[in-house]
Amino acid sequence: MPTLPREQPDPSPAQPHQARRMAESFGADARRYDQARPGYPDALVTRIIASIPGPAVLDVGCGTGIAARQFQVAGCTVLGVEPDARMADFARARGLQVEVASFEAWQPDGRTFDAVIAAQSWHWVDPVTGPMKAARVLRPGGRLAIFGHVYEPPAEVAEPFAAAYRRAAPDSPLNGQPTRRPLDLYQAAYAKFAVQIRETGQFTDPEQWRFDWDQSYTRDQWLDLLPTTGGLTQLPPAQLADVLNAVGDAIDSLGGRFTMNYTTLATTAVRAASS
Repeated sequence: MPTLPREQPDPSPAQPHQARRMAESFGADARRYDQARPGYPDALVTRIIASIPGPAVLDVGCGTGIAARQFQVAGCTVLGVEPDARMADFARARGLQVEVASFEAWQPDGRTFDAVIAAQSWHWVDPVTGPMKAARVLRPGGRLAIFGHVYEPPAEVAEPFAAAYRRAAPDSPLNGQPTRRPLDLYQAAYAKFAVQIRETGQFTDPEQWRFDWDQSYTRDQWLDLLPTTGGLTQLPPAQLADVLNAVGDAIDSLGGRFTMNYTTLATTAVRAASS
């Protein structure tokens, strides 16, 4: 769906992990990103922690540390790996340990973990290298958990966004996508993650988890979040303003707020015991 065009796994044939400019554009306003982005369901965090042999968590593509802080508050020791130094600096200022590198290039130096998590970030990781590297740094019985949100705004918000985005970025490949993208497309993307994990031969059979929830947004709250999304982080100010004005007018017509339907999907598997 075009309101958050690059944050969710792309079910198209494109390879998001190769789009490094887009992947590393989110740090342009790390404070706004951290403030506006939603966290993850407590039930998801609790379920992961209850299923791992210890408290050591590696957060792949930790960004500003939104998920990492949830695991930290729940009693885990978290190390973040983040390619954008601006995001890493923000996360460190919030009390997290972060090393600056892509996951593919990061050097574990013999360290192992009870969980490897990737919150809204795994589609930026090489689909062959990523699962194998996760297996190498997980202790037997440790869990790889890939998760992220699917956003479904009402059509009254999504359609004006799509029209304004087409005006602002007429050459963007995102303009070929439907105004509201069905959940089953994202479920298919997470099923593909499962196939890639299974192909390593290093994990038990992957599981698919799902958590449904809602969040209410005022006009200002949603317009604060939108500029942190991949389709908008690289727009010039005038084009960005055009998009935000159109979306703001749409939210005004709904009474100044709307309810966003969220689904948080997870693909997860346990590191098999060494033979």
